[in-house]
Amino acid sequence: MRTLLVATVLLTLGLAAAAPATTGSAVRFTGKGVGDVQLGDRFRVLRDAGLVGPLKPGCELAVPFSLAERCPGPARLKGTAKGFVDLTRTTPRRVRSITLSGGARARGVGIGSTIRQIRAAFPGAKVDHGTDDTLGVTLVKVPRSKGGRFHFGVSTMTKKTTVIGIPTIAFCE
Repeated sequence: MRTLLVATVLLTLGLAAAAPATTGSAVRFTGKGVGDVQLGDRFRVLRDAGLVGPLKPGCELAVPFSLAERCPGPARLKGTAKGFVDLTRTTPRRVRSITLSGGARARGVGIGSTIRQIRAAFPGAKVDHGTDDTLGVTLVKVPRSKGGRFHFGVSTMTKKTTVIGIPTIAFCE
């Protein structure tokens, strides 16, 4: 089970690392959301507006296998920002978290940024090395009081940001 979790996370981070670096046309993200997609927004409203794609199958590790079909999975972001939204399990489905893999920046930092660049843009950011060995990623938390409510996932191999989570990175649980 733990091996499957690590493999899922590494696959997600590997796909994010393959995404191109963001350019000057990147959308702005905050602790409340990215572009027109905000935490707490209803999935149906976002889908009807063309901001997110259809629901994908959820993580098999999040719930017992017999319930996996009925639990919502991620919905891919459409537009400049690359990534997906994670939804609540209750109806109406609402955005619980946003995971970015490209196309978005905050204070000039985004995918491809180093810990030093993140800390320069967000002086109150906290670096957590607790996931370095198991997930191969260092988490950098920017608390609400310091301008955020999001996490940067920095690869321990490349030393560059591969994933950003608002308010947290949605690892398959």
